Amino acid sequence: MNRRGIGAVFCLMAAMFFCTWNLSAAVFMSSITSWDMGLFAAGLEYTGIFLPVMGILSLVIGIGWLIFAEMIEQKEKK
Repeated sequence: MNRRGIGAVFCLMAAMFFCTWNLSAAVFMSSITSWDMGLFAAGLEYTGIFLPVMGILSLVIGIGWLIFAEMIEQKEKK
């Protein structure tokens, strides 16, 4: 796999972490009859910080890897 592919996979992993975080909060809150922003925020807090932290970390690594791949490619072209 080339360098851009690895960066794209890390960005995809970040999206999956954020989707899983929101989906787990929605599943946790599924028995509630009325929804509002405050209740969903409480559900997000209940699911913990592991998924958003891993999402942010994966996104930073992915973007950094994409920038690194572009810099390497520019040096190889010269």
